[in-house]
Amino acid sequence: MEPVLYTVLPGNTLWGIANFFGTTTEEIIELNDIKDPQLIYPGQVLKIPVDKPRAPMYYTVRPGDSLWEIAKRYGLNVNDIIAYNNPANPNLIYPGQILRLRP
Repeated sequence: MEPVLYTVLPGNTLWGIANFFGTTTEEIIELNDIKDPQLIYPGQVLKIPVDKPRAPMYYTVRPGDSLWEIAKRYGLNVNDIIAYNNPANPNLIYPGQILRLRP
């Protein structure tokens, strides 16, 4: 099992992250050696144990994101993301933009 890397966003909780990825908070805590589960913070990168990582259906672009980086994060093909979204300029995405990542 290859863990997925996830960057904590404002408002995230371990329970919410675990629920999203179909794992448990205990597994995330153990894999990341988290001492206090109440103290996760935005920008923190967590390893998430998943058997078969699956990209979410939609993704909200964050500051600093690029299509290439998003595709790499979720094991996707950049050209597929472009095809699902048909952006006017694939090199220009903006924070808050919602992208479809899979059919």
